[in-house]
Amino acid sequence: MSIIEDLKLQFKIGDVLTKLIFWNIAFFAIPSVLFGILPLFKININYLSYVSLSSNPNDLLLKPWSIFTYAFCHSSILHILFNLIMLNFAGRLFLIFFNQKQLLSLYFVGSLFAGFIFLLSYMFFPALANVNTALVGASASVMAILFATVTYSPLMNIRLLLFGNVKLWHIALILIVIDLFQLPMENTGGHLAHIGGAFFGYIYIRLLKNGTDICNWFTLIIDAFSSIFGSRKSKPFKKVHRTYKAPAEKRVSKIVTKDKVQQQIDEILDKISQSGYDSLSSEEKEFLFKAGKQ
Repeated sequence: MSIIEDLKLQFKIGDVLTKLIFWNIAFFAIPSVLFGILPLFKININYLSYVSLSSNPNDLLLKPWSIFTYAFCHSSILHILFNLIMLNFAGRLFLIFFNQKQLLSLYFVGSLFAGFIFLLSYMFFPALANVNTALVGASASVMAILFATVTYSPLMNIRLLLFGNVKLWHIALILIVIDLFQLPMENTGGHLAHIGGAFFGYIYIRLLKNGTDICNWFTLIIDAFSSIFGSRKSKPFKKVHRTYKAPAEKRVSKIVTKDKVQQQIDEILDKISQSGYDSLSSEEKEFLFKAGKQ
């Protein structure tokens, strides 16, 4: 199996987190090859100026897509490398407790909220009023996912190389302190966006525990597009008669946990990431292919 075929398979059978990582890589690699760090074509185009979120609100009217695209674009290899490592770390932890639709919605809506925090900071802070800059990177979305997980399970043990076992909230605290210290130094709007993403992740879980999913509108949009462009297999109607006793009414939380099938998929994907696709048994490969067709 060639590398290209292996990557196609990884994307096809991969979960939402894997696809988010692939999308980030594609948004960086393709423009970089065309007119960036490895230009194969002599096209003089400032790609980032079209996809980055400008601190000037008037620019948003000219490129409204930038409120979303900025969260998939990066300015350098080190920039995207660090963000994707953190995205994989935070995303895997998030998926322990929540499902893939919630991860996708939080990524997008968290970036949307952080983007508006970025714009508002340059509109209302006098020190930033005359500064013209732009925002790119998945950092704000990563912070939203990480802090959502921290809010839900702050005492989770994380084993770090060189440091041993630490609590998840320790990692989150260090990251937020770094952003706070760097606020007056450089990239003030970017650090405010990070903090905005972290705050959104916290609010998301607090409201979710009370039965309110503030990202549900985005999930509904995704479901609508899936129903329009996706194909659904019709299932025969089965009528079952049984004695039913109505359970006592109780409050229903909108926190959705993963089912056993998704948990098995995640375990197999972890095995692939550690040992490669060839390490899978024939049963595991067959299971992934069947799961990808559902």
